[in-house]
Amino acid sequence: MIRLYLVLITILFGFNLNAQSVEDDFEGDGTITTWFGDDCGLDTNFNNPYQEGINVSNTVLEYNDEGGSYGNVRFDVSSNFDLTINNSFSLKIYVPSSGITGNQTNQVSLKLQDGTLNEPWTTQSEIIKPILLDQWQELVFNFEADNYINLDSSSLPPIQRTDFNRVVLQINGENNTDLVLAYLDDILHFDTVSNDPIYDHLVWSDEFDDDGAINSSKWFHQTQLPYGGSWFNGEIQHYTNREDNALVSDGFLNIIAKKETYTDQSVTKQYTSARLNSKFAFTYGKVEIRAKLPSGVGTWPAIWMLGKNINEDGGYWDTQGFGTTSWPACGEIDIMEHWGHNQNYVQSAMHTPSSYGGTINVGGQTVGTVSSEFHVYTLEWSPEKMVFAVDGNVHYTYNPELKDTNTWPFDAEHYLLLNFAIQSNIEASFTQDAMVIDYIRVYQESPLHVDDLEETELIAFYPNPVKSVLNISSQEFIDNNATMQVADISGRLVSEKQCQFINGHMNFDVSSLRNGVYFFSLILENGITNTFKFIKQ
Repeated sequence: MIRLYLVLITILFGFNLNAQSVEDDFEGDGTITTWFGDDCGLDTNFNNPYQEGINVSNTVLEYNDEGGSYGNVRFDVSSNFDLTINNSFSLKIYVPSSGITGNQTNQVSLKLQDGTLNEPWTTQSEIIKPILLDQWQELVFNFEADNYINLDSSSLPPIQRTDFNRVVLQINGENNTDLVLAYLDDILHFDTVSNDPIYDHLVWSDEFDDDGAINSSKWFHQTQLPYGGSWFNGEIQHYTNREDNALVSDGFLNIIAKKETYTDQSVTKQYTSARLNSKFAFTYGKVEIRAKLPSGVGTWPAIWMLGKNINEDGGYWDTQGFGTTSWPACGEIDIMEHWGHNQNYVQSAMHTPSSYGGTINVGGQTVGTVSSEFHVYTLEWSPEKMVFAVDGNVHYTYNPELKDTNTWPFDAEHYLLLNFAIQSNIEASFTQDAMVIDYIRVYQESPLHVDDLEETELIAFYPNPVKSVLNISSQEFIDNNATMQVADISGRLVSEKQCQFINGHMNFDVSSLRNGVYFFSLILENGITNTFKFIKQ
């Protein structure tokens, strides 16, 4: 087992060693041979005027935007970036307040471009980071996890692209004649090791195997009209609890919208459908839904989530006494929405107090067969981010840098909703259609208990689970040197360093690790290796 684990680490890091090396410390040791300036002066051999803090190196790049509208510096690489191997760029920067004019936002933009195009900016992807003045700071631009901007909204997420061969750095905004003096150092292209949880333990599902009505132990029909007698967003249907509108047949759930005159709660409408609430709520995990969607102008199917604490009369969790918070403070996660007037385009969105209704937190993709074939719609929800995909192709990641009640009401339980709404522009020829769902599955991290952990008679590891410091002690190895290796549950190395027992004790600070399961290996000078699992809380 230990040999297999070490071979896995060797294989994983063998790939990284073969990846393209892109770096420049401006001391003559870098692999970036040529820098260019656009409307910007640069000096790659400039004496560091601020040898302090995190950067006491002798030489830096001087960046001098003398007022050009599009001032930036850039470099090209000989072979295109593979962001699936190395997804991140880091740099150190110092911007003296005395070196800028105007009132531009203080920021750094890192843009990836295809330098072979006549207008390489037209397909660029960009990450913008705020900066502080009068101090060295290190910034990381992660094109897998950070919020990015595609200038062409139809472009794939950058992690899926292989056409980038140019890096452009721009300080403060463009389209201005303001001056910017700055200093850059230690440019590096590398892989940001992910500590994302592994959601592989099935905790709840519905396979829709039993024909007839929905499983009432798992689902609740939400039929009560909101105050005023009409559903939100101009929807014109009644939601009912009839099998006419929600039926399990031949292994599929059919949520059926029909054109029919129907009176309920003293209100008559011309269309009926179904809106289901799950009686299961959870925090963090992976949701998979295999579905086929209806079509036609005016149809609006959705697979989404709301905070269990939403104060919404007639909702399942409100009837159970949990309704304490209004929308959007409760949080809304739209896993999939499809409007018939934009056939084959599916969208995911986030609604929070910081952005709701016509939210800016949105992304989508075109899937040519959404109404004729089944596709798998996926949400991966961790403490850090939300990732949305169709058939494994990611189209949106929500990962706000500041996570507070305005941007991230997502550390609390949410439940699933399935509905098929009818809009007021429904085609006159519409009579009936359905959103058909094959299965819904929710996965979370595999449960691991202290009793499951490997024990060793030679070395003790404690506490477990651990929040800040993992203690390692031994009565046999009193003053021995060793190598510590920590890998995440997928086998990727997240930390390695040399260490020494002092009077039979050493420790490891785990506070920088994200919550999850890790493997800790201690390799002693005599070749003995002790490996065990621990839980970071």
